[in-house]
Amino acid sequence: MKECDVQMEIVQCELNRQLHVLEKQKVEAVEVTKKEAELRLQSVNSSFMKMKRQLVYISPVLCGLCKDYIDLKKSVKTFPQHLQQVAAQTSKEICKAVLDVSKYNQELVRKYKKEMHLRKKYHNELVELKGNIRVFCRVRPKIREDGAGPLAESVVNYDVDDDGIITVTNKGGRTQTMEVDRVFQEDSSQIEVFNEVKALVTSCVDGYNVCIFAYGQTGSGKTYTMEGVSSDPGINQRALSQLFLETADRAPDWTYEITVSVMEIYNENVRDLLSSDPTIKLDIKMNQDGGLHVPGLTHIQVISVDDVNQTFAIGHQNRATACTNMNEHSSRSHALLSVLITGTNTTTGARTIGKLNLVDLAGSERVSKSGADGDRLREAQNINKSLSSLGDVIAALRSKQSHVPYRNSKLTYLLQDSLGGDSKTLMIVQVAPVEKNVSETLASLSFAQRVRTVELGMATKKMESAEVTDLKNRLSQYEDSPKNGRRTKRK
Repeated sequence: MKECDVQMEIVQCELNRQLHVLEKQKVEAVEVTKKEAELRLQSVNSSFMKMKRQLVYISPVLCGLCKDYIDLKKSVKTFPQHLQQVAAQTSKEICKAVLDVSKYNQELVRKYKKEMHLRKKYHNELVELKGNIRVFCRVRPKIREDGAGPLAESVVNYDVDDDGIITVTNKGGRTQTMEVDRVFQEDSSQIEVFNEVKALVTSCVDGYNVCIFAYGQTGSGKTYTMEGVSSDPGINQRALSQLFLETADRAPDWTYEITVSVMEIYNENVRDLLSSDPTIKLDIKMNQDGGLHVPGLTHIQVISVDDVNQTFAIGHQNRATACTNMNEHSSRSHALLSVLITGTNTTTGARTIGKLNLVDLAGSERVSKSGADGDRLREAQNINKSLSSLGDVIAALRSKQSHVPYRNSKLTYLLQDSLGGDSKTLMIVQVAPVEKNVSETLASLSFAQRVRTVELGMATKKMESAEVTDLKNRLSQYEDSPKNGRRTKRK
């Protein structure tokens, strides 16, 4: 029992000791926890105070944000209306600015066109004084023979502000700009072309010699410009109609006689297209006064448009044409319509003698393109030879050579009065607009540039007094009289 009591006491003591240790540890743990709690509390208090201070500053900001939000909300509601008002105001300001610019541009365009008009006017006056050959260019529309594909694309462009500028893009993509007196685009009408030449045509009523000739490759529209069709005639018929109107307006102070002749140069032979036998070859002779005439040529007096149409029908029927690869109705000759206008003043007896030559040149052609052979080949060779001679004459005139080779071909010999004499001369160069003909187009326009620089001298009107007219009539009667004892030659 005693041993048990002793062990119990030992255990009790050990238990008390452990309880004391545990109590001590508990006190220490509580103390540590307390300190940690105090530190945490201090940290929380510090954070709280900091947040409190921040909230003091944030509060007005939040109030401001709330106010801004309310204002923004109101603005959003009124924004569409305000935007509409601003857009309307801006539109008005833009329209006003555009209108001001437009008016300014219109004024600039008006002034530019006025200057262009004055420039052309002064240029025409200078041309009149120097006697330069005027040059017009007409571009025909695309036709069936142009085909399709890249080679049928247009290579011609125009200047929207200057009707005397034409630009051609060659096969290498390089553009060449040419200047002439007037360019007629593909949509130009026959009446539009004639209105530009009308003043020149009517000047022959005053006694001037006038020549208008169409030049260009085959199939470029030369015959259409000069002759046209029955429903839309060309320069030839319109010129005669205008001459009738002009001479009628001058009656009864003046009386006029209008005679026409139509001839062609076919394979270097001059043929009368109004003759009953147009195959007869005629010669070109020189008058005593230095002018040229064709003995045996038929002259028909016309007094109405019907007479003109009948005359043109005969000439057109007798003219040489044929089909080639480039033109279904290719002219194989140079055609010349010559109009002589003789006016007499009923009071003074003075007489004016004017002459109008309207020439439709055969087109230059490359045999490799036209596919000409046999008679067509011979025709093409003669056409190209005569056009080459025309180029030689232009070159000689341009460089003011002492000798001009007019007699190298019948064409240049017949045109001598128009190219080297006292004449107002106009060339209408016809061009095709498509890629396949760009070489010919550039060649025609380059020739036109050279022609435009030729100076023929100022043209003068041919007017005779009543005394000179009477004397010439007496001399003519004397020469025709068989009593003079000699045989006379008709000039």
